[in-house]
This record gives sequence, structure tokens and C-alpha cells, in this order.
Amino acid sequence: MLRQQDVGHRIVVRRVVGVREGRPLFSDALGELVELTGTHLTLATVQGRLRVPLDEVHRAKRVPATRRPTAATVVELELAADESWPAAVRGHLGDWLLRSAEGWSGRANSALPVGDPDRPLPEAIDAVLRWYADLGRPAMVNTPLPLATPVGAELDARGWDARPLVLVQTASLATLPTAPPVTGDAPMVTNDTPSVTVDAPPVELTTAPSEDWLAIAADRKGGLPDSARHVLTAVDRVRFAQVYAGGTLLATGRGTITGQGRWLGLSLIEVVPVARRRGLARRVIGALADWGRAEGATRVFLQVEQRNTAAVTLYRKLGFTTHHTYLTRVAPTT
Repeated sequence: MLRQQDVGHRIVVRRVVGVREGRPLFSDALGELVELTGTHLTLATVQGRLRVPLDEVHRAKRVPATRRPTAATVVELELAADESWPAAVRGHLGDWLLRSAEGWSGRANSALPVGDPDRPLPEAIDAVLRWYADLGRPAMVNTPLPLATPVGAELDARGWDARPLVLVQTASLATLPTAPPVTGDAPMVTNDTPSVTVDAPPVELTTAPSEDWLAIAADRKGGLPDSARHVLTAVDRVRFAQVYAGGTLLATGRGTITGQGRWLGLSLIEVVPVARRRGLARRVIGALADWGRAEGATRVFLQVEQRNTAAVTLYRKLGFTTHHTYLTRVAPTT
């Protein structure tokens, strides 16, 4: 028997779909349990949402989580992430993606080696080097692990460097907390003067980033070239979260819907130093999660450096687990 704690997990349901010669006919459905009421359950399947009355359920059970992601799920998530962070200049090398955005962020300025590059691996790396050289940019390659282990080995042999390990983390939107209500019992500092406080402010979601929002992103990422604005805004479904108090922007975040509408992507969750440790990051994530659910997404992902222990701890408390990891590899300078 399913329980509320099964919501957000993958389950298999055997249901009665008819009767033939006095015997029941069954059909199996596999998907993520997104709703369980006293009368029905709802699954998010690869074909779409499926609502099943409980009186038609013959048997249902949770599917045990696999220890390691399959290559197909890594590719799916990496492509959804690429769609959510689109580089202004793009190319292809067989199935591999080539991306450049004036050096703004590793993700938008690196090759993504998923699929077949249509040539032997050493020749593919040579072609990556030429593509970036033609743009006058340093060559970088993102290597999702363990999927791109052979690529990583080739880069090791060539002496490529590696940036810090990044965790690609996921969670079920069904179990991610909603935005907490605005109350009058959570004072917020609004500037560098500790005595200036206001009640916990609401989260505003906009379709375009404000100049204040962009200023925080620029400060975090070391500038904001024209290509950065393309990366941030060139997504069909995107929202920018912002929390103002006393005319000061205290917290930001960005959400996208990609991967055929299945994935909510979170990025640039930021709280200014003077307003940290007051629950604003949770509030921003909750507001974006509410938007993602309303848009029909069922899963959420984010990318965080392993060494960012404060963020990793927060995401773990919210229910995120690491799906896979990646390294951004950088070609040696000559």
C-alpha cells in the first residue's frame, strides 16, 4: 500500500483496465508519484501525467533507486541543463556540443562531449582545440562523470587542467518545500546598519532581470558581457526571483523549464552577505519551485561546486541528492 511518503518517488502500478471472459485485464505503468489522495493517484510518466482511481489499482510499489545513473539519464539531464544555460555561439561536432559566450561561465564556454563526435576521440579533441582557437578563446571541455571518463583520460594524457568538481543535484518537485508564507515575525536587515529591519519580504518573480538583479549576477560571475545576457534570458520559459526590502535587493534566483517541460533548473541563488542566515535562499527556491510545479515540471536540478559546503548543506536539507558530477577541463597554455 502506498503512503504519502512515497510521493516524489518512482513507483510501478498494476491497474485493472478491463475484464475479458470474466477475468481482469491488467496494465502496468511506471513513473513518479506526484499526487496521492483518498480516491486516486497521479503518475508523471514519459508519456505524460496518468491519473488512476485507487479502486482500479491492483498493486503498487516503490521502485528501488539505482546506485548509479544510466548513460541515458545523464545525457538527458546534461541536455536539459545546456538548454537552460544557452551559449550565444554554438557549434556541433557530431553529437558533441561546442559553446562560447565571451568567457562568461564555464558551462557556456566549453564543449559538452555527449554522444558520438563522428571521429576517433583524439581527432575530436583536436577539432575542439581548433574550434576555440578560431574564436580566440581557450579550449574547455565539460566531462560528465562517469559518462565521459574516456574523454577525461584522453585529456589527462594531454595535460589538461581541471576546475573544482561540480555536483549535478536533483530532487522531486513534489517533495520540494513550497515558498513559506510572508509573516511579521522574521525581521530582515536591509542595509549595513544592523538596526534597520523590516518584516520578511515576499519573493517577486519576473520574466526579465532587473538592473539590480544583473548587478548581483555580475558581481558573482566577474562581469556581465552581452553574451551573458543571452545566456540568462534566451530560454522560452524563465523566471527571475528577487527579494527587495527597504528598496534594497537582498536575494536573487533564476528558474528555467527545459527538457521537454520536465525539468526545473535553478541557478544563481544568491543572498547578499548582510541578509544571509535568515531563510531567504529557501524562500527564493520555494517560490521558483511553486512556479515550476504550476508549469508542469516534475523534477528539479541545480549545479553546485562540491567545495561550496554551505550551499551543499542547504540543498541536502531541501531533499537534493547528487545525480552525477562533472569536471570542467581546461587546455594547457602553450
